[in-house]
Amino acid sequence: MSKVCSITKARPTKGSIIHRRGLAKKKGGIGQHVTKVVSRMFEPNLKNKRIWVPELKRFVRVRLTARALKTVTKNGAHATLKKAGLI
Repeated sequence: MSKVCSITKARPTKGSIIHRRGLAKKKGGIGQHVTKVVSRMFEPNLKNKRIWVPELKRFVRVRLTARALKTVTKNGAHATLKKAGLI
């Protein structure tokens, strides 16, 4: 199953971790030095949910991010899912 939100279309993005060594100058050290840059993935906060849609009188299974779940709560299930093209 892909790691994509059904409503916001949020997906994993690439980023990097910067490894540093040494104590920062403002903390009393001689400064930090970058030793390596390692790639990483930023994953969306996905949840599998069953959402009750009163207009359809049934549950709809969707894979949502936490932010999309707040959108469904605020705007209503039917309006949000219809705008996303899921119903």
